[in-house]
Amino acid sequence: MILYYVTGKEGEEGYQDLAKCDDIRGKNVYVNMTNKCPCSCTFCLRQTKKMFESNTLWLKEGEPSLQQVKDLISKYDLNLINELVFCGFGEPLERLYDICELIDYLRKAYPNLKTRVNTNGLANLIHNKDITPELKNRFDTVSISLNAPNAEEYLALTRSKFGLKSYEAIKDFAVKAKKYVNKVVFTVVEKVMSEDKIKLCQKICDDLGVTLRVRPFES
Repeated sequence: MILYYVTGKEGEEGYQDLAKCDDIRGKNVYVNMTNKCPCSCTFCLRQTKKMFESNTLWLKEGEPSLQQVKDLISKYDLNLINELVFCGFGEPLERLYDICELIDYLRKAYPNLKTRVNTNGLANLIHNKDITPELKNRFDTVSISLNAPNAEEYLALTRSKFGLKSYEAIKDFAVKAKKYVNKVVFTVVEKVMSEDKIKLCQKICDDLGVTLRVRPFES
């Protein structure tokens, strides 16, 4: 699925093709543009949960072109939705420039469109440069997966191809993103870590000046 919405309560979500939605009013619309990701997280749905063919987020036919995404999304009145979220099985910012072009295109028709990216925070390593200036005037919220209170545990959980430097990189990304985005959030997943470790993550967020959100574990 390229465009989808979420059903069910938090922690028990299901994913449905947006084409099957009778009424998009007030919904978050998710945009899934890539399978690529530098991580192989132990708790990721790619590792832990088989999905039915009808609601899988894996792009079996490969990445859609930017024009394909524009054509799909143009079928909907985005004035009706709550938020447009770039998310999926892959890391959205692998396709940073396509996403930026898409948002610029959509904002011409929907200047008040709320946008968010759910990211692993490794875009600066992926692109080998600081890409946070590209977020300005494009994203209202950047949500980054923190996942652990230290570099060693982060690497054990995420198995990032960039190794131990990944942890400092995501913190640096968050600090830099704050210059260009109104809301920067770190997330952790409950049950993946203990309450004590979540408290350590809270201190990290406090020190960096970002919000911590604890997401329910999806079994």
